[in-house]
Amino acid sequence: MTLTRFVTKNAFRNKRRTVLTVLSIGVSLLLLTFMMTVWRSFYIDQGTVQAAQRLIVRHKVSLVFNLPGFYREKIRAIPGVTHVVNEQWFGGLYKDDKPENFFAQFGTDPQELLSVYPEARIPAEQVEAWQHDRAGAIVDSELVKKYKWKIGDRLNIKGTIFPLNLELTIRGIFTAPTPTQTIYFNKTYLDEGYAQVKGSEGVFAVLVDTPEDVPRVAKAIDEEFRNAPRPTKSESERAFQLGFIQMLGNVKAFILSICLAVVFAILLVSANTMAMSIRERTREVALLKTLGFTRRKILGLFVGEAVSLAVLGGVLGTLAAFVLVGGMARQGGFLTGMRVTPPTMLVALLVAALVGFVSAFLPSYHASRVNIVDGLRHIG
Repeated sequence: MTLTRFVTKNAFRNKRRTVLTVLSIGVSLLLLTFMMTVWRSFYIDQGTVQAAQRLIVRHKVSLVFNLPGFYREKIRAIPGVTHVVNEQWFGGLYKDDKPENFFAQFGTDPQELLSVYPEARIPAEQVEAWQHDRAGAIVDSELVKKYKWKIGDRLNIKGTIFPLNLELTIRGIFTAPTPTQTIYFNKTYLDEGYAQVKGSEGVFAVLVDTPEDVPRVAKAIDEEFRNAPRPTKSESERAFQLGFIQMLGNVKAFILSICLAVVFAILLVSANTMAMSIRERTREVALLKTLGFTRRKILGLFVGEAVSLAVLGGVLGTLAAFVLVGGMARQGGFLTGMRVTPPTMLVALLVAALVGFVSAFLPSYHASRVNIVDGLRHIG
């Protein structure tokens, strides 16, 4: 019998205990992988190259307040700015107010939107059709899959912020590197239907010539409107997105605390299982020593058994997290675009292996030092 076969046989000698241990570790690793995926998506991923070149310009005080429309041309005149487009949040209801039917709706300029977001792929004929239809809209391909939409379909969106209902026609379908769960329509439609919003914009998206120029351009824009009645706050697209997350509180501390609690729980489960298993096999250890097994080899057998169980639970947990996050990302919400990456899965498995090693080393070390005579006399 090989050592690998020996470890496998011993790991599954008590099948119920082993299965429960693996499942406990698997559930813990699922949660750990999920939290690491959220952390990576929020704080590590930088998005596309074009995203690093974009700025979002909003009112300095709050997004509740709009900016004058003429700011757009003043921003365009600042050195380093290549394109500027207006974006007005509509926030209407599609079908009903259920969370699963929520998606973003922005009124914008069809002539320049795709110049600011060049990574969005859409056929040229669809862009042209949208630009020539004031009641037209382009929609994210993920929304098309979700609602089974197609070119020419009508979208009826009930206004909640504005006393206006949108009756849009889908003229184009765009595919973004990361799903946006967004539709864009011509802001002129909103201006004509609700005159009070005409001449004002929610935010301006600005494309800068190079990522290195983004801080300088942001400072120049804010300086331009520093003494204006409506001052601005310009920040990178990534910083703008993180601003919404920070509204929830100290998300970093929350994620870290959850991860630490999960690792501690895995450690307790694994340590308890291995301590029970090794204590029940004291006589077996003595017998192995009589057959010529050294302390180091016995230590390796028990530690290998613990690491194998922990890694098996880790594999199940990370695979479950991969499926779960993928399914939730397709449903929209804050998980839109998230995915469990191979590096995240590898880190989770390394954590599982480390926990298995730490939990088993001490009881395995004591077991390897058991005297043969005392071990054979042991009853337990």
